[in-house]
Amino acid sequence: MTVDCEAQMKELVIDALTDNLNTVIDFVDEQLEAADCSMKTQMQINVAVEEIFVNIAHYAYAPDTGSATIRVAVDGDPAVARIMFLDSGVPYNPLEKTDPDVTSSLAERQIGGLGIYLVKKTMDQVLYEYSEGQNILTLEKKLN
Repeated sequence: MTVDCEAQMKELVIDALTDNLNTVIDFVDEQLEAADCSMKTQMQINVAVEEIFVNIAHYAYAPDTGSATIRVAVDGDPAVARIMFLDSGVPYNPLEKTDPDVTSSLAERQIGGLGIYLVKKTMDQVLYEYSEGQNILTLEKKLN
């Protein structure tokens, strides 16, 4: 279900299931396309959105299922997309995870962490807070 939070903020509340990933991507794309986002930037945002939503679906409520809220706003000059992910699952700050050593061989690397590393490298800003029983992860990307 999509509802307006305010004039420029759009919101989607959906079950945190990997089966719903395409719905989430379509929702974010709709907002980006309305803001004339370049295809390159849109693809970078889509990769980040996929990583964050799939992590919520797999880990936030395990072994149960809960909901995720995705909020998208595009504003400013130059335009900046702000995508917020909210869930009431287990408190977890993915930004505290140590970045993987991408210079080491695949055999030497620890499993996990590459997805959030890519999110941090492709977005202009990634913020996390835990407030009122919710994980809130915010991605920001300039739409150039």
